Amino acid sequence: MLKKEIQDNIVIATLTDGASNAVTIETLRQLKAIVDEVNETDDLKGIVLTGEGRFFSSGFSLPMFVGFESDDEVISFFEEEERILLDYFTCAKPVVCAMNGHSAAMGLILAMASDYRIVKNHPKIKLGMSEIKIGLGLSIAQAAVVRFGLDSDKRYRDVMYFGDMVGVDKALEMELVDEVVEGDQLIARAKEVICTWIDTPNRPFIQIKQGLKFATAETIRNDLETRPWQDLMAKTLMNKDVKATLSFVQAAMEQKK
Repeated sequence: MLKKEIQDNIVIATLTDGASNAVTIETLRQLKAIVDEVNETDDLKGIVLTGEGRFFSSGFSLPMFVGFESDDEVISFFEEEERILLDYFTCAKPVVCAMNGHSAAMGLILAMASDYRIVKNHPKIKLGMSEIKIGLGLSIAQAAVVRFGLDSDKRYRDVMYFGDMVGVDKALEMELVDEVVEGDQLIARAKEVICTWIDTPNRPFIQIKQGLKFATAETIRNDLETRPWQDLMAKTLMNKDVKATLSFVQAAMEQKK
């Protein structure tokens, strides 16, 4: 779920779903509503996406994934998820991800879909994309925004093929994040970046961002319409070995609570 508050005409959207801030379809729908509000409200300057507790987000809700009972359920979920992720990626105003803790899978995808990524300086925080280790790939929009965020096929290869979780200093070196800041400065720095970008005459940021992301957004839209991705996602999420692995990971996370 998402908790929303407005500070200095900036929406602070905080992931608050259990110990690991897992992302559900309800979370995504709330995120879309925030993006729509920011796009449609002139006074609002942008979005800071952050999390509550020790996690930014562990990714999609594992009980949700394990609970899919048919191909149609999987396809319906991803058809909605892909549209919302694209809306978030193309939000007209600045979006800064302020990672307060561990970030993985869909958590890191949301970070990559943001315009700027800041992480709290803490020796225990880990970031990465571990999908390959549990039998998952990425959807059309997910793959495109991660590749865009990394701005390098080589970095994309290293992040996705190895599936490593790395500390904040390594994440900065790999350009998974743009800045590492102390925890008490995380939200303040995120708001500062937004104001720097949007508080200029005529707000040219909006036009510049649209131009920067136009080609990737158009590719996503075209690929969603023309590539046969639905059956692949359904086959993956309904695979018995993948379900067994997700159930194992879910059980292990429950034991750590």
